Amino acid sequence: MSEAASNVTGAWSGFSYIVTNLARFVRPNEITFSGVNSALPMLACLLAKQAYPFAFTYINVAGGVDPNPSEVPISSSDPVLAEGSRAIFANEDFYDLCTRGLMDLCFLGAAQVDGLGRTNVSCIGDWHAPRVRLPGGGGGAVMLPTARRAVTWRTEHSRRTLVETLDFVTAAGGMHGVVTPIAVFTKREGRLALASWHPEASLDEVRDRTGFAFSAEDAGPTPPPTPEERAALASLDPAGRFAVDAGIRLR
Repeated sequence: MSEAASNVTGAWSGFSYIVTNLARFVRPNEITFSGVNSALPMLACLLAKQAYPFAFTYINVAGGVDPNPSEVPISSSDPVLAEGSRAIFANEDFYDLCTRGLMDLCFLGAAQVDGLGRTNVSCIGDWHAPRVRLPGGGGGAVMLPTARRAVTWRTEHSRRTLVETLDFVTAAGGMHGVVTPIAVFTKREGRLALASWHPEASLDEVRDRTGFAFSAEDAGPTPPPTPEERAALASLDPAGRFAVDAGIRLR
């Protein structure tokens, strides 16, 4: 289903599913951060500002604090994301907030996630002779262990991204949730557990496509997007360029 059709019918595309369910992790009166190479969490934070009837502080890696950008850029690091800000933050300020226990929610990327909520953004394969060399921990290695909650996302739900054993443990400690095109996981009793799944998928499909074992107690189909969520996402991506650029497929 196209993104335009999903906005009319209230159904989920893979793109709208990830962005909206990332936004649903935002809570009132908290400080929330989106980082580099994080267009979907950037959209999620901007969506939450429009769709939800509560205040929260949004900080982004471009340095903006509750910005009012003149446009929504493709890059989550674009300086336009600092326009209209109440203040400007430098990189060291993000880390300082985290290490002082004042960052409530961080959206941090990952190439692999295991059932304990640990992440790999270092390499695929053996460290000494990797098949793929990844960018490395960067801020995530500091922020995942120190933020009160961290949430990641994968545009592909498969056993090569949601794994039993990481090829390399880059960061651990604060993972709270994971969103994919077909599922939402949250941390319970030290492990990721299924919170809900895409209505066009099934519990069996989620299990089959996930490399680690998980509890599905109390899980069910994800509630559909609200009119406010649909309207906010449509206003942020009216031409569907983010949806096309993300290239997210349910299967």
